[in-house]
Amino acid sequence: MEYGASAEALFRGWKPAMLRACLQGHMGRILTSGAGPDSALALIGDFCFLAGRPDRELLGRERAPILIPLSGDWEALIRRELGERARSFPRYATREEPESFDREKLAALSEALPEGVRLTWIGEELYPLLMARSWSRDLCGNFQDGADFARRGLGVAALWNGEPVAGAASYAVCDGGIEIEIDTDPRFRRQGLARACGARLILACLDRGLSPGWDAHDRRSLALAEQLGYRLSHSYTAFWVEDWVRT
Repeated sequence: MEYGASAEALFRGWKPAMLRACLQGHMGRILTSGAGPDSALALIGDFCFLAGRPDRELLGRERAPILIPLSGDWEALIRRELGERARSFPRYATREEPESFDREKLAALSEALPEGVRLTWIGEELYPLLMARSWSRDLCGNFQDGADFARRGLGVAALWNGEPVAGAASYAVCDGGIEIEIDTDPRFRRQGLARACGARLILACLDRGLSPGWDAHDRRSLALAEQLGYRLSHSYTAFWVEDWVRT
């Protein structure tokens, strides 16, 4: 069954921008089962949020490599059905508060760039370059094409010799906010590029009255978020299914 308005109740209490993007119909999709419905999954990019009554058939309907169970019962079903194929790991939800962002600090971080690197806004012309590289596809990959990203998305890229080497962009868009995705070419890591791009994107969100959501994949991502002004809200369990990675 496709998404119905009643599915929203199953996700009550969860607020990541990725999930809101699905529930609000901006991107991704919702699948449900049961007459209520009783079970639901929200699929966007590499993420699958699972809510309501655990449903074995629904779990197998879509194959996204990052599974996020919204209850212990779903977690038990994942372990039972996927076994060692599903590796559990902690993710870190953050919270952003307008007063926690230091605009002067963010501006300084956005300008702290190695010689020869400059920041630029991601537009339609950069879309094919970012989609052609494995490290940067997630920056724009949830949009239909370059025109769609230019119309609805928001992002910053670091360029070296005219080529993108890092970026921060909207992985998802929802009413009043975005979910931030940050990636760096492996050859250019540990040079402050992700931090500079993230700082510039956060400033742009604040200027536009948008909430810059940040859900950290690991401790390294959390540490970067905290440098930029976010605070840890809580950790939660997710699962990584390697053979469900989309190619």
